[in-house]
Order: sequence, then C-alpha cells, then structure tokens
Amino acid sequence: MSAVLSLIKKTYNAAPALRAAGDAKLKKVLNRIAAEMLEQSAVILRANKKDVAKQDPNNPRTDRLRLTDARLKAIAQSLRKVSRLPNPSGKVLEQRRLPNGLLLQKLAVPLGVVGAVYESRPNVTFDIAALCIRSGNACVLKGSSEADHSNKAAVKIIRDVLKKNGLPAEIVTLLPAARETVQELFTATQYVDVIIPRGSAGLINFVRKNSLVPVIETGAGVCHVYVEKGAAQQKAVDIVVNAKVSRPSVCNAMDTLLVDNSIAAGFLPKLRAGFEKYKVEVLADASAYKILKGYPYLGKAAAADFDREFQDYKCAVRVVKDTEEALAHIREHSTKHSEAIVTEDRKKAELFLHEVDAAAVYHNASTRFTDGEEFGLGAEIGISTQKLHARGPFALEKLVTEKWVVRGNGQVR
Repeated sequence: MSAVLSLIKKTYNAAPALRAAGDAKLKKVLNRIAAEMLEQSAVILRANKKDVAKQDPNNPRTDRLRLTDARLKAIAQSLRKVSRLPNPSGKVLEQRRLPNGLLLQKLAVPLGVVGAVYESRPNVTFDIAALCIRSGNACVLKGSSEADHSNKAAVKIIRDVLKKNGLPAEIVTLLPAARETVQELFTATQYVDVIIPRGSAGLINFVRKNSLVPVIETGAGVCHVYVEKGAAQQKAVDIVVNAKVSRPSVCNAMDTLLVDNSIAAGFLPKLRAGFEKYKVEVLADASAYKILKGYPYLGKAAAADFDREFQDYKCAVRVVKDTEEALAHIREHSTKHSEAIVTEDRKKAELFLHEVDAAAVYHNASTRFTDGEEFGLGAEIGISTQKLHARGPFALEKLVTEKWVVRGNGQVR
C-alpha cells in the first residue's frame, strides 16, 4: 500500500470514532479549534506569508490565498456558528409501520469519508474540516501547493485539538500537495465516499473526468447580471459594480453584463466611474464597444469571452434586444451558478426567476450573496452547480445521506 493510500485508510478507520462522539463533544471541538486558531494566529500568518510571497502580488487571485487577522477572526466566528447549528445526522426523516408489523425508519446519516480537492484558499481547510466534524464525517483534504504552508498550519491545529479531546487526529487528514497525490485519491473507492472539488472550471472538470469516487461539483461560475429596460438605473449601477469589484476572484462575481438595447446608450456610461476606479477591463460586443469608446480599459470581446470565468477585474459586456435574447444568452453560456436581473418590471422579473436554470437566481440584488454564510447556513464547502444530492451552498445540512433502519419481531418474506 502506498504512503498516500495508507493515510486515506487511517482516516477511514478513524471515522467510526467521530460518529460515536456525542454532540456536546463535537461542539466543544469546534469551539476549541476556533480559540486555538486565534491563539496561534501568528503561526498561521507566518505560514501564509510564505505562500503569498511565491505569488504575483498584482494578480487578484492572490487575494484568495491571503490571510489576515480580520479574516482569521471571521473564520473563527464561522466555526463557532457551525458549532451552534443542529447536527444533521441522526434525524428521523420518515417513520412508518408496515401491515406485517415491521417498523421502518429513514435516518439521516453521515456520508462517511469526504474527500475535498481545492485550490489556493486556506480558509477552505477550516471550513471543510469544521463542517465534516459537525456532521460526523471524516475528511481527506487535498489543497494546492500554493497554499501548502497555510494548510499544514491549519490542519496541525485541528488535529491537535482532536487529540486533546480524545478523538483520533486522523479524522482530518491533509494529503501531500504534490499533484500525483490526487490520482490515488481518485481511486480510493474503498475508503472515500464522495469527492467535492472546489475551484476553477478546469479543476472541477479534471476531477469529474478522472475520479472513480462519486463527485459533487462545486465552484465554477460564469455569472450574469441582466439590466432590463425597466431597471432603476442607479440601483443597477450599484449592483453591477458590486457584483464585479467587491471580490472578483470568487465564483459568485459577475463575469458577463447583459444590457437591454433600449437603455444601453444611457446606462453603460454610468458604469464608468465605478469600473475605472478598479481598472476593470471591459470586453465589449460591437454595440457596447461603440457606446463605451473612450473608456481606458476597453477591448473587443471574442466569442470565447462570454464563456469565461474571469476571476479578475475583467468582464464581458453584451447588448441584447430584449429579455428573450438575454435568457437565450444565459441558457447558452451559464454554468448554472448565480444569475441576476435588475428591473422594476415584476412580470419580467418573475419570468427570469422562473426560466433561468441556476443554483441561485436574483431580482434586484448582487450575485455576490450566493454564499453559505450570507444565506444563514454557516460555512460551506462550495456552491453546488449540479442537480443531484445538493444545489446551491453546500453546507452542513447536505453532508448526510440516508439509511433505512428496519425493526422486526421474526418476520420473514
């Protein structure tokens, strides 16, 4: 057995101890992890600086990697919130007695061992570990080499807390950052129940195509904001600018702006101040290019730009003739993550909300709200864009499956 598979097997063997732990202990562990990470914040930040130093400081995606005192406090607060959420496993989902006397119960139970493959976001290490511990799942984490120092510091704290509270440290395992590691995770069907990738479309597609372990997709977002002709234009400006610039490296940021032809000439120039402040590069179709001519960061959009998740201060802009054309564009280019319409026309809004196929659809609000914390679900593993098992913020409540328990008194068939 390889060293990597041996690590995974140890996590599999540790999982029963977690499932047997009482609810009070699980809450205590999470609160203790939150306290320890703040007490050892200097250690985590030193490790994180090593990771950040290897990156291009001008690349907005480096922001996903960076930890600060404020971000650590936010992570700790999130861990405490997760500790206060009800454990989703053990709930009786259905119960009935059959005519033959058998008592049937359908129970929510942990998935077992959750594998996570993710890119350079060390906060995800704490989030996934906390959600898995709270729901009775062991986890195997495969972070990226860009965040390796940060991830190691985080997992050491988590494992130390587990041991101090009488639980096996192997409940949370960080696999080596080397790329070859992931191939062994993909084939560990005997020990891993599900793999959840979190990151770019490239990462998600790679995991989906190569894993023999069942995959739940999360993360990739080509998100649209459609400004319909009935929009309150200042409201639309605020929403569009927020959706693009508040944190462009994340999956719920706007990638493509669609604007109704009848208001484009008046509306698009109103974005200039908000976009120019952040040097947002606009890749415009022919109509939008004419309207925005003179904007210093303007380029002509290629067809492929409307399928890009930019994760940067960039966006594509297209002028559409009406709502039907906007809906058709979204059907063709959406990754079914988050889509928004800005309008005061309620009929158009309801049409959009009904017709658009996405995990989250918005009326008069920024796509940036697609987030477990913002939805009141606590931390999340990611945003699921598929339709099986879970959709939208993949949070605590979704880290369970079902088991039928049948109690009899000698019945035979």
